[in-house]
Amino acid sequence: MTKEFENMSIDYKNQGNVSINVDSGVSYIEFSHPQSNSLPSAILKRLAKAIDDESRNMDSQIIHLTSSGDRVFCGGASFDELASISNEKQAMEFFSGFANVINSMRKSSKLIVGRIQGKAVGGGVGISAAVDYCFATQYAGLKLSELAVGIGPFVVGPAVERKIGVSGLSELAIDATQFRTAEWGALKGIYSHVYPTIEAMDEGISELLKTLTSQSVNAQRALKKALWAGCEGWDDLLLDRARISGKLVLTDESKTAIKLILDKKSQEAR
Repeated sequence: MTKEFENMSIDYKNQGNVSINVDSGVSYIEFSHPQSNSLPSAILKRLAKAIDDESRNMDSQIIHLTSSGDRVFCGGASFDELASISNEKQAMEFFSGFANVINSMRKSSKLIVGRIQGKAVGGGVGISAAVDYCFATQYAGLKLSELAVGIGPFVVGPAVERKIGVSGLSELAIDATQFRTAEWGALKGIYSHVYPTIEAMDEGISELLKTLTSQSVNAQRALKKALWAGCEGWDDLLLDRARISGKLVLTDESKTAIKLILDKKSQEAR
């Protein structure tokens, strides 16, 4: 059974897709966007809804989360949408989208297995950290680029810190222009396994999913709750963090940095 949230128009804000396929007790959720699997508001809303829906789906036991393509898992926030934000209401709506996705993952009663086939930037690092068990390829480098555009990884920070501690978060957040390798991600604890190829990774994922779907649902739900103990206040925390990012994205420094990046991308595309 496959469900799809369709592309809405050619507007960059509404490009992309989130699809769901339920098979053998697993809900396979995949997001995509033509701009390096970036995350505009429309995709964030659909992704949070997909996770919520499949958390309630009695036909599945486990959620598998990935994106389309083979070398970029997620390019982070949509820079086109960031550039279009002109007031605090728009800013809050955009950044709360990341908060909603992470909170949907946190509150899901099901274990979420992540498949990170390529580079993860910004919000993509947050999603990678928020899954309960994470597979990656050697190409799955990590970068929290927010500080470089005058924002800071405030919304995804708690999810990253929960996995790799304050020191690991600091390393990623402060050195915002450099990628960390997939091996670094495994050493720090974001990735559980790193494989040389997508094919090898998918074999590993398949074996784990077979094992998980043969185990006790009640035990897995209890484990999920225990793994996220102490994060009950994240509904408020992440929205507070979204407000911080929302105010910063309206500053002249941030607007200038975002414009420079978009100009560079435009020149490279010519």
